Amino acid sequence: MVRELPNQQAIDEIHHRCAPSEAAYRVVHTHCHIVADITLELAQKSTAHWKDDGFDLQLALVGAWLHDIGTYQVFKHDGADGKPLKFDRNRYILHGILGYELLLHEGFGEEIAQFARNHTGVGLYRQDVIDEGLPLPPEDYVPRNDEQELVMYADKFNSKSVPSSFIAEGRQDRRAAKFGEKNYRRWRSLVAKYSLPDIEALARRYHQPIRR
Repeated sequence: MVRELPNQQAIDEIHHRCAPSEAAYRVVHTHCHIVADITLELAQKSTAHWKDDGFDLQLALVGAWLHDIGTYQVFKHDGADGKPLKFDRNRYILHGILGYELLLHEGFGEEIAQFARNHTGVGLYRQDVIDEGLPLPPEDYVPRNDEQELVMYADKFNSKSVPSSFIAEGRQDRRAAKFGEKNYRRWRSLVAKYSLPDIEALARRYHQPIRR
């Protein structure tokens, strides 16, 4: 059986259908494209590694384009009334599992839906959920393969916070350290594995600032 992944038009249609406003669409859709660009850049730097491991670049790109589809459901002010966008900070942590459920409802399999479920932070483990009192079922929310892991990592270099911005390595170091030494070590192991994207070039292309 030949697997068929959704094309760009189908993915854009899902974004348009889920977005509560044009402003929300622009923020989330642009972020997903940036994450896909970073995923592609970092994957191309590791061609020899992927050739050996059977890395599926097209699957990773589809996952990047759809990983944040659940964020349309966690706006406090969604832009529909013309007011500035604002995320609901208390519900934001739910966007991964909401996106996962939405993608399954749309007919996608686990292979794609898990990109939404498993991209938060540098991986959320069951004990993290319990220790931090997060409003999630106490389970592991971690990448199941290299494709999911690379998208999760690429996601850390761009923020949807209004105004959207790129995140420099040093700033992400500090973010990761806020959640403890173990979380920081996870982050640094990802940097060592995948290297760093050229966020200077990306910032120029997308006309977004870099937060350092």
